[in-house]
Amino acid sequence: MALSNVGMPQASTRIYKEECCLTFDTPKSDGGLFVDLTSFLAFGREQAMWNFKKTGSSVYLHIKHTLKESDEEDDRPHKKPTLLAIGVEGGFETKEPEYDETLSIVILPDYQTLPLSSAELPEKVRLCVDAVVQSVGAERKEQVSAWTADKKQLSIYAQSLQQLNNGVRVPPSGWKCQRCDKQENLWLNLTDGSILCGRRNFDGTGGNNHALEHYANVKYPLAVKLGTITADLETADVFSYAEDDTVTDPLLAQHLAHFGINFAALKKTEMTTAERELDQNVNFDWNRIQEKGKELEPLFGPGFTGLVNLGNSCYLASVLQIIFATRDFQLRYYGNLKLDDAFQLAAADPTQDLNTQLSKLGHGLLSGKYSEQPEFQKGIPPRMFKSLIGAGHPEFASSRQQDAFEFFQYFLEQVERENVANPNEDPSRCFKFLVEERIVCCSSGKVKYTKRVDNALSLTLPLDAATNRDEVAAYEKITSEGGNSGEKIEVVRPRIPLSACLDRFAAPDEVEFYSTAVNARTTALKMTSLATFPTYLLLHMRKFQLDASWVPKKLDVFLDVPDTIDISHMRGKGLQPGEELLPEADDEAEGPVADEAIVSQLMDMGFPRVRCEKAAIFTSNHGAEPAMEWLLSHMDDPDIDVPYSHSSSNANVDENAVQALVALGFSADLARKALRATGGRTEDAAEWIFSNSDDANAMELDVGGSSTPSSSVPHDLPDGSGKYKLMGFVSHMGSSTLCGHYVAHILKEGRWVIFNDAKVALSGDPPKDMGYLYVFQRV
Repeated sequence: MALSNVGMPQASTRIYKEECCLTFDTPKSDGGLFVDLTSFLAFGREQAMWNFKKTGSSVYLHIKHTLKESDEEDDRPHKKPTLLAIGVEGGFETKEPEYDETLSIVILPDYQTLPLSSAELPEKVRLCVDAVVQSVGAERKEQVSAWTADKKQLSIYAQSLQQLNNGVRVPPSGWKCQRCDKQENLWLNLTDGSILCGRRNFDGTGGNNHALEHYANVKYPLAVKLGTITADLETADVFSYAEDDTVTDPLLAQHLAHFGINFAALKKTEMTTAERELDQNVNFDWNRIQEKGKELEPLFGPGFTGLVNLGNSCYLASVLQIIFATRDFQLRYYGNLKLDDAFQLAAADPTQDLNTQLSKLGHGLLSGKYSEQPEFQKGIPPRMFKSLIGAGHPEFASSRQQDAFEFFQYFLEQVERENVANPNEDPSRCFKFLVEERIVCCSSGKVKYTKRVDNALSLTLPLDAATNRDEVAAYEKITSEGGNSGEKIEVVRPRIPLSACLDRFAAPDEVEFYSTAVNARTTALKMTSLATFPTYLLLHMRKFQLDASWVPKKLDVFLDVPDTIDISHMRGKGLQPGEELLPEADDEAEGPVADEAIVSQLMDMGFPRVRCEKAAIFTSNHGAEPAMEWLLSHMDDPDIDVPYSHSSSNANVDENAVQALVALGFSADLARKALRATGGRTEDAAEWIFSNSDDANAMELDVGGSSTPSSSVPHDLPDGSGKYKLMGFVSHMGSSTLCGHYVAHILKEGRWVIFNDAKVALSGDPPKDMGYLYVFQRV
């Protein structure tokens, strides 16, 4: 009998019972959910039959949730949230509908149903069902935590805080800064009882920095914000100037009592730090990008399904909406691939098969099944996809916010690997193109051409090209002087034309290199162009740069982005008549040269020149940030202060190390280059190859001075006109890519649509000038 074939889950068994492995059906869906009691995978009603036909598994636990009817209204008062979290204490309150759960055993193929109380059920089945019901579902285990602000840390100064016996007594109200007339944003120093105003904001609002200045003079570390103290001391704002962060003080009641403060009698009159974080949702950026305050018409149906935020997953949602708006991904994972076919091709566990999960995602987004009416547009949760795509990755497997551009490139890499056996079916090709680099030796006039594959143009933002430089200069002058008599100042941002960013990308760049024509180090002009034009051109605006203190800073700018662009002038032409090629390089003579700009930046941070040069060389002069990362991770190398020597690097190349890298799939020439670049260390060489994929591609595609014939173009990349139209963009709100929020706007059916996680609506005023990633479709 089929019932005797059920399995018994072990402690390590992954049990799915909250969502279908192939669709986004749940126990709340019309057909409920069917858990295979052999594999413990969950399926919708139709998909359970697919599983039966593929595996022969016939016994399922049917879980069905039916909405409870209730006419009662919730009269409970709603607390104002103090955390960026949902469903937790201090966060946003949610009132979820309640459901009745029905459990039964179903036997396929006839869908024979047996109640759990049936005498026909063997004891093994009952034990199996009990184990499934009592287990924590794999979906729940893998689901990332909700978006919440970092927990405040316990101050190291709280337990031993010094409090002066100076007779200070703080009244219950009527507070005022002891150095100015400010009566709000006041901070009580918990050591001497001084009451002083907080920091001045960049726009002239806030305080006058008197509390901060007081700390600089006396070094008393802790202060509490008056107006946030209530009977619930956990909500009070305590700031540690010494630790430069908001903290908790477990002895706050005792510290307040020292100054005669009866905290139980005080009422809240000021916003806490957590509330200020929430208040970012109503500032200009968040308002404009999310189109707050506008009557947005909800959209539903095929292609208008939102993605539920799993907690800091908006970077993933915005990128996926853009990618699945392309024809190539729509055809690959929806139009030309049925879910049943994807399942039949999958391995035993479809939750671990990327092709299946991408098909599931494509059908969920594009079919319209999960957004049939606006009021039911709750979006689909990409839990299984996120868990799978991020598996093994230190960042994308985490619950932290991530850079949308980094995820875009990582995602395309995974898709390419999935389709390696059939490259012509690889939809990631629609973003790929060949970059042609032309190097002209300034000493000899001879040239060299190399080509590499890329999937995006990463553009710098030339602030000197802003069309409103005078207005920006006037604004910066006022803010540098501390505001205009405390009056709020309207922010003026540089406005940069997109054409200026493209021109800067294609402009000649003077570099240092070893010329084989003169057998010496000299300067050269490097010019970058495109050998092919992709179907979809992604432009990455490099808004995040490192300031003088080595802190990532977001460039606060507007971009003038037209609806159409023509980049035909950026096409590479290959070797031209009259040009003479540089002689082939002699690996024994040629040596890398450190980029002086990178070396200078690192030396400004206080590092010795020798270390800075090695960091630049070992990261192929890719920029100050990767050089800094290399330097920090190699500080303890015994030879860190030994000057770089190309000849010694060549001598260190061990053929055994070369063969070890060849065994990993790299070419011998590339292995030797990597070993020379890393002083012969095999592990570092492998890391160098992965970290310098552009160089690796360029080496493989080095074509001397001739253009690459179409037959040798990798995977026969698409090519065509240089005319493009804007079809979507991703905007970012926040001071860093690792915090804030991402939103996508996509042009669909001739109208702009906003995709804000699960919310999908007709866009009233798409903020084209505030994008971080722009996608253009070739005309």
